[in-house]
Amino acid sequence: MPIFLVHAQQPYPSTWRSYRRPLCHTVPRHWQAWLQDKGSLTQRLVHASNGQFSVRVVRNQWGIPSASEAKILKLKPRQRAIIREVELLCHGQVWVCARSIIPHGTLTGRLRRFKNIGDKPLGALLFKHPNMVRGPLQVTCLIQQPSLQQHWARRSVFYLDDKGILVTEVFMPPMATISPQDV
Repeated sequence: MPIFLVHAQQPYPSTWRSYRRPLCHTVPRHWQAWLQDKGSLTQRLVHASNGQFSVRVVRNQWGIPSASEAKILKLKPRQRAIIREVELLCHGQVWVCARSIIPHGTLTGRLRRFKNIGDKPLGALLFKHPNMVRGPLQVTCLIQQPSLQQHWARRSVFYLDDKGILVTEVFMPPMATISPQDV
């Protein structure tokens, strides 16, 4: 399933809900644990796939974040950033579609290396950074057109040396069979 079916929906989701407490009444039970987990999703996927994990870069270029993305990063309207879209594969299947927004102002000093990391998993680099602080998790449900299939997604801002990178993770159908408690 190409990533553009999830990320380029019009309009890109503008309603995200903070996940400070479980949203039991709206989020299916299986997805709650994945959506509220604050650990490294990359590490969990590597473990769940017995090392059969890879990253497929779909897009990594300068662009204009959506209004919702710019707002959470406190960017000026039309401010450009690196937009990185990848598919996280386990056993050759897409388990997660991820979209990261890396503002120009973040790409200074030792953080310049985030400009083009190729097929390295961003999550692994974020969780290794000595001064990483993760902001609050937000969740939404994307409806894929025209099938109306639901995809649960989460996002949060990772602060490295007080500079933000927004990471959005969209959970794809193969993950419905995996419990986060098992990984």
